Amino acid sequence: MTKEQELMGFLESKVFQPVLSSKTASKKLKAGVHLTMARMNKLNAEGMVHYFWSAIVGTERSIGFAHMMKQEGFVRFEEVIDDFRIRFNDNWLNS
Repeated sequence: MTKEQELMGFLESKVFQPVLSSKTASKKLKAGVHLTMARMNKLNAEGMVHYFWSAIVGTERSIGFAHMMKQEGFVRFEEVIDDFRIRFNDNWLNS
């Protein structure tokens, strides 16, 4: 498994799939998850980690998207920050 697959597998299980498999998630939220996944899949592992942290800090798009996820009751990047920080650190990137 590549680093990119490992990172995406983590985010898919914790954040993306609960939305995509939900019968109650809005179409707009599901479209946003698909777009986020597509953007991240174009990046290498280092770029994916950077993307995650940029979303946490807050970009114009990520702030509204995180709010929508919270309103609809789904786990956001912010809720997995501790596990992400421990697992996908500099040692992991450089190994």
